[in-house]
Amino acid sequence: MGRPIIEVSGLTLGYGEVVVLKDLNFTVESGEVFVILGGSGCGKSTLLKHMIGLYPPMAGSVFIEGRDMVNAQGSKRRAILRSFGVTYQSGALFGSLTLLENVCLPLEEFTRLPREAREAVARMKLKMVGLAGSEDKLPSELSGGMQKRAAIARAMALDPAILFLDEPQAGLDPVTSAGLDELILTLSSSLGITFVIVSHELASIYAVAHRVIMLDPQAKGIIAEGAPSDLRDHSENPKVRQFFNREAQSPS
Repeated sequence: MGRPIIEVSGLTLGYGEVVVLKDLNFTVESGEVFVILGGSGCGKSTLLKHMIGLYPPMAGSVFIEGRDMVNAQGSKRRAILRSFGVTYQSGALFGSLTLLENVCLPLEEFTRLPREAREAVARMKLKMVGLAGSEDKLPSELSGGMQKRAAIARAMALDPAILFLDEPQAGLDPVTSAGLDELILTLSSSLGITFVIVSHELASIYAVAHRVIMLDPQAKGIIAEGAPSDLRDHSENPKVRQFFNREAQSPS
């Protein structure tokens, strides 16, 4: 960790005239496991979708490895898109394709590698996430945890510096979720991948996060930033303490 690999400045997000989050400012350091968290409806996934360029912001900027995500077009935009991988909450694997074919898709889109080379890369990525031997299976033949691992393998196909994961532990049992946490830590330490993860799963947040930001729908912004254990033990904001200590909110 060291230099910022993602820089978000003055970012205001919304749909139509409705502002969801306003004037967000934060950086993500290279090699960091960075978690965006908060209660339901606070805008976590909305922020991630704007960071990866799915939607244009109302105002502000997102720089990825020094390149302007918001305004880039054509070949410049494609170069930025190639620099990161994304997994979605559902996994978003193509059900009619095998795991090998799913992982080959980004290689077909962004490279000119021959088929044999694409398949060799895809097999290596599946092995890295613990799915060696499952190359010819369809997503429907896999457990939820295996589908999430396969989605990570596909996101890694182009050797990105950054992986964005949207609610990776959603719908998983505690043991499977812990295994996914271990995979994230292994990929972070062994390959130096920077992770930006949307999550509200406390056990996973404590297990993997170097640093977090907490969003709040009333504030429409960031109400806390730091290491999760520090925020749990030392935050002066009652909303932050309630979240990290799993305390029920008092009725008003």
